[in-house]
Amino acid sequence: MCIVTIMIEYIKGNLTDLTPTYAVIEAAGVGYAINIALPTYSALVGKENSETKLFVTEIIREDTHDLFGFFTRGERDLFLMLMTVSGIGANTARMIMSAYSAGEIRQIIATGNSRALAQVKGLGPKTAQRIIVDLKDKVLKIDLGSNNQEIFEDAASGYGLELHGVDNEVKQEAVSALTMLGFAAAASGKVVDKILKADASASVEQVIKQALKML
Repeated sequence: MCIVTIMIEYIKGNLTDLTPTYAVIEAAGVGYAINIALPTYSALVGKENSETKLFVTEIIREDTHDLFGFFTRGERDLFLMLMTVSGIGANTARMIMSAYSAGEIRQIIATGNSRALAQVKGLGPKTAQRIIVDLKDKVLKIDLGSNNQEIFEDAASGYGLELHGVDNEVKQEAVSALTMLGFAAAASGKVVDKILKADASASVEQVIKQALKML
């Protein structure tokens, strides 16, 4: 049994830790470990040890109680909408939102581009088509805000590269993030190596985004 709830609208506090898959925000002496997708990570890079605000939703199961955080309310709304589709859980929804920006996802669904969706690991043609059928008439109603695409384009341009340094560090962070998303470390390492061999200047965000379509 899975319960999805928004008892907590947002968490605001000091960003004490950040990886491509989770962030830790300390508020009132409590450190909240929050699962995030790539666009949120991109928006938070460089803001470590400063005040941060994430919109959150809680995923409660019998054995786990997880928080998922988003830089904008629109991204959270899209995440929750994806989870209304049969067969799409929190981790799959996060994977979709790491492979494409929220704006791209909205466009893909609205235009019926099931081929693009099917490129995301674990979806397949049938699930991709189900997402489009269920959400095509709903997705355009989500207000993503004017800065959503700008955030993701900053990541795509590689602005995180200066912060992450050499290729080996980029590889380690990318493989670690992919492993946390459920992919085998060995397979992730091979794919990341292939991506960095083709483009040695790729940022962590770029590598993960490409890897999610190759694994």
